[in-house]
Amino acid sequence: MKHVLIILHQAISEPGLVGTLLQAQGYELDVRCPATGAELPSDLDQHAGVVVFGGPMSANDDDTLPFIRLELDWIETVLAAQTPFLGICLGAQLLARVLGATVSRHPEGIREIGYVPIQPTLPPNGVPNPLSALQQVYHWHQEGFDLPHTATLLATGEVFPHQAFRYGNAYGVQFHPEITMPMIERWTTEAADHLLLPGAQPREVQMQQHQEHGPKVADWLNQFLAQWLNSTSATEQAAPPVSLTL
Repeated sequence: MKHVLIILHQAISEPGLVGTLLQAQGYELDVRCPATGAELPSDLDQHAGVVVFGGPMSANDDDTLPFIRLELDWIETVLAAQTPFLGICLGAQLLARVLGATVSRHPEGIREIGYVPIQPTLPPNGVPNPLSALQQVYHWHQEGFDLPHTATLLATGEVFPHQAFRYGNAYGVQFHPEITMPMIERWTTEAADHLLLPGAQPREVQMQQHQEHGPKVADWLNQFLAQWLNSTSATEQAAPPVSLTL
């Protein structure tokens, strides 16, 4: 059985649609939460890839949260091993820091919470952009990352200009492709105070937007995960769609 290492940052967190799709594609999830004391593997020979998810903490909290320092150091070993890596929100910010970039809040205190448009870029040398089909994606963050000098920008945004980047077979995305309707319901209930902050969409708008855009993101995610973990060339066939309740 092929394994994908799943790194979460709270005991109540879940891999959402990413986990569902990986299991549908035949992978077994190895779920670990360093924030609650789980160890990270010293080698990744038994893992086809690594996904590091988001959380309420900052990628700059390495002086106060030991597990953030641990993850920053550990991501360096993942990159050195050339194991496929996907960082989502906090995971992308951690990857950006490892690659020498800065993670910081918006200068005007604006958040991105809800469905926000992104603009996929045209990478150099005619290399296909795996995010080219994305237009509206779900966000929940107050910090963003600068583009690492060694990375390729894959998507931009109006409020936070760097939305996704690639470094070899490591990807960082500021948004949450794993989101499902039950997760939106839980996040907007348990963190309802965040919906009063600048840049946050009302709960009802987020749910309506998810019904419209969620299936498109799910189709993209299913194809992206398969290509990211299995491709040996840019012309690999996309994975077939999976029928899901989002």
